[in-house]
Amino acid sequence: MKKLFGALRGVYIAIMFAFLYSPVVLMIVLSFNESRSSYQWGGFSLVKYEALFNNDTIMEALVTTLILGVVSAALATVIGTFACVGLLAVKKKLQNVITTTANIPLVNADIVTGVALMLFFAGVVGRMNNATLLISHVTLVLPYVVLNVFPKLKQFDRSIYDAALDLGASPMRAFFKVILPDIFPGVLTGFLLALTISFDDFTITYFTKGQGLNTLSTLIYTNRIRGILPEYYALASLMFITVLLLILVIQIVNNRSAQAQAPALAADNRKEID
Repeated sequence: MKKLFGALRGVYIAIMFAFLYSPVVLMIVLSFNESRSSYQWGGFSLVKYEALFNNDTIMEALVTTLILGVVSAALATVIGTFACVGLLAVKKKLQNVITTTANIPLVNADIVTGVALMLFFAGVVGRMNNATLLISHVTLVLPYVVLNVFPKLKQFDRSIYDAALDLGASPMRAFFKVILPDIFPGVLTGFLLALTISFDDFTITYFTKGQGLNTLSTLIYTNRIRGILPEYYALASLMFITVLLLILVIQIVNNRSAQAQAPALAADNRKEID
């Protein structure tokens, strides 16, 4: 009976993964198809990738997307990291209230956030521009940074920071020399996750971008009437591979961090048992 349940579980997992990733695999295969038709194989070719890199409009949107993602993720990482440090100084109840409030955008619908930001900027700024788009993306990805950095800070031994201050280090120097190296895996994970979320966003970008500015998601949406361009197969394949590599990097960083903290956690557990 256990073997039967094990076999059924394996079949279920295989079907689930096939359902999720078979369209992606098909898309990657078709990106190397020489034929423009999606239903006829014309031979292996890089013609779609050549067309992609020769398309100035898509390349401009790609550069805009990358710059927006990197800048917004970097700003959110800096703001979120220092916000987490500040959270450690407040009382437990207030800390829980702030962290819960910060997590609301994670479960809130993107269209609600996008419309709210659009109405806010329309009333304050008057029109959408590059600055409103950047602020919106920082607002979007900031909770993801806090979600990754704050647990690392809660595990940090405060006595090490106090010892650095007693030895003459300034608070800022103690932060960069003592705290930051210890929580760096969480900071890096937060940055990479924020970069991925910003790179993938469409809804908030659509509502808060200025005229004449396009990211990849909004460009594809506005050109949807023309149909599926051959370049989109190559573009989507490269985007998927990039996100996959970022996820692998995040997983490797988390695993190394867990392995590094394992001896310390074991020592703490032995102390508690003794």
